[in-house]
Amino acid sequence: MDPSAFIDPYLTLPDQLVLQELLKNEDAKSKTKKTSETVQTLQSLNNPTEVGFDPTVFQFWDTHQLHTQLPLFVQKYALNPYIAWAQEVARYPTDVVMVTHLSIYFGMSIPSAIWLHCYHFTWVHRLLHWILHVWFAGTYTLMKHQYVHMNGVLAPKYRVFDRLFPYLVDPLVGHTWNSYYYHHVKHHHVEGNGPADLNSTMWYDRESITDFACYPKYALKTALWEGSNYYFIYLMWRYVNHRAAFCVFILPLLTLRLGLMAGNWGQHAFVDPDDPTSDFRSSITLIDVASNRFCFNDGYHTSHHLHPCRHWRDHPVALLKDRDRYKDYEYLAKCMVPLGAEQAKMTLQEWADMLRGRMRRFLKEYLQ
Repeated sequence: MDPSAFIDPYLTLPDQLVLQELLKNEDAKSKTKKTSETVQTLQSLNNPTEVGFDPTVFQFWDTHQLHTQLPLFVQKYALNPYIAWAQEVARYPTDVVMVTHLSIYFGMSIPSAIWLHCYHFTWVHRLLHWILHVWFAGTYTLMKHQYVHMNGVLAPKYRVFDRLFPYLVDPLVGHTWNSYYYHHVKHHHVEGNGPADLNSTMWYDRESITDFACYPKYALKTALWEGSNYYFIYLMWRYVNHRAAFCVFILPLLTLRLGLMAGNWGQHAFVDPDDPTSDFRSSITLIDVASNRFCFNDGYHTSHHLHPCRHWRDHPVALLKDRDRYKDYEYLAKCMVPLGAEQAKMTLQEWADMLRGRMRRFLKEYLQ
């Protein structure tokens, strides 16, 4: 399979449209016209007033697939009424999936945690609970990502619930109260992976396992905001059920912390030494990845840094609109999609050399 030409049919429809557009080899005039048509198609998917509007209901299937594959009576009496209700609950009509996930957390995660603590603890239940919440962690974290940037995910009339649900769900998937907001919004996006960002990857060799082992120490910087959550976990351990507390709160905490650090490490692995503070040259864009389906277009990380409050469904169309602004060892180079005339002329080896050069450690003398 040639990664430079293959498009996974399981990608979301927007990802497929973006890749098809970027891989076209046409003259400039024709390409501009086709790009405009693709942009219009992507915009119609996000616009409730358009015939092509396609809200996200579940992450395993695009909604247009449900409308073609489900029996009509299921659509009429189950799917369509649910979408109509959930769109009134969600802040944006596209975000039915967030209501879906909140329903899962409150219908499954919280009752499971209560059962383990207060009724009947079994190791089988404990293992299944932990595995399920490892699976939930990525999706919930990126929903929380949207939450902290947009100041909530539910409609204004559900403001109270919108403010309170993170205090119930966060600890179940490994988050601590409010620390993600202060770390991510108040620090990471202010410093943009630059020298003053405590999470900056630029001082490390991003190919080195040893350097990655040093990277987690900066997670301790947020300890001030986590003390109350740690105290809550201690109380659950000490006075309720120590085995359940370990499985429900401590294991997810450890798992998620590693996942968050690995995620940020990867999103800022390629840093251009000539312009390390540029959002284009210090963060990545991944289109052909599962995280775009299951984690709210997390692969469009450059687009997110360019506009932190951009809605997650708008990242694909933003990429095509801004494609000329993007400046970007063998297999990885084959997966790169050229975004400009200069990149289109590069050989495979030149791509590999460029990527390799952007993985190198920055010296402290850089600040001098």
